[in-house]
Amino acid sequence: MRRRRRSDCPIHSALGAVGDPWTLLTVRDLMFKRRATYTDFLRADEGISTKILANRLAKLEADGLAVRDPVTGRYQLTEKGAALMPVLLEMMVWSAAHDPDTAASAAFIERIRTDRDGLAAELRGALPLPPSTGQST
Repeated sequence: MRRRRRSDCPIHSALGAVGDPWTLLTVRDLMFKRRATYTDFLRADEGISTKILANRLAKLEADGLAVRDPVTGRYQLTEKGAALMPVLLEMMVWSAAHDPDTAASAAFIERIRTDRDGLAAELRGALPLPPSTGQST
């Protein structure tokens, strides 16, 4: 279901899908930390509340960024969700340049800087993506 848009601005559109910290942290957990269950997400260092987590997971599903397996209860990014990888990698580089206390290792940041495409391909290859639904992203 498409939401009513206030603007056709591409930044506004992106922020509508992932414009709050909890949504991006949940995508991060799916993408880089291999968290997949409700309990996994609750155990993240940031301490998300159960109400916010339930809301964000439902929002990720509604926006086509993640799917939940009804049998196992495990969440996976869709191709659309995985397409956020370059954005998250760039955010890590930005944070490393401007936050001396960032948790990203210097070696990981250097790999992003020197072999972004290779790293992204490696990371995407390790993602448990569901079968394609044939829907455009």
